[in-house]
Amino acid sequence: MDSRISDPPAAATPLRGTAADGLKIVIVGGFGVGKTTMVGSVSEIRPLSTEEVMTRAGVGIDEPGAVPGKTTTTVAFDFGRITLNDRQVLYLFGAPGQQRFWFLWDQLFGGSLGAVVLVDTRRIEESWYAIDRLEHHGMPFVVAVNRFAERGPSLPKVRAALDLDERVPLVECDARLRESSKTVLIELVRYLTALHHRPAGEDER
Repeated sequence: MDSRISDPPAAATPLRGTAADGLKIVIVGGFGVGKTTMVGSVSEIRPLSTEEVMTRAGVGIDEPGAVPGKTTTTVAFDFGRITLNDRQVLYLFGAPGQQRFWFLWDQLFGGSLGAVVLVDTRRIEESWYAIDRLEHHGMPFVVAVNRFAERGPSLPKVRAALDLDERVPLVECDARLRESSKTVLIELVRYLTALHHRPAGEDER
């Protein structure tokens, strides 16, 4: 995938001295769907990345065939930051996509308000595990289809393929573009707010 992003962040943006509340969101999905790219596109600081070069030792384990040109892979997590206001800061954690690192996911989920499931429609089946784990943890999430260069199937077809509850927001994005990635995060915040104000007694998702 082309991981170039629009308007790269400054090398360092100081955290405001008045910041008191840290809010955590996790971005999950399959191998090479664009999680590292999304974190990098919206972070106000140069993101912390644990990407390593893929070597022959990974042949048969990490298969980049469906992601032409991919030469690196996340081995722990990506980290970025967005200042919301004088007191609140949003921390973004991009989870590794390879199956051998899935054991890290449960640890990243701890203390998270919600999650973004990033989907590549060329390998939609790789999103099933992410959705299953989030539902297992009872964590609210939105699903974002990273369109890359081609359009791919329509959102209703993606929802059907994922067997996604109609109440879960499903949106399109281009993870390389800051405004597009911000729209996904805004959608998640709106969903979290709606759940918070939902009348007592309604089924939880």
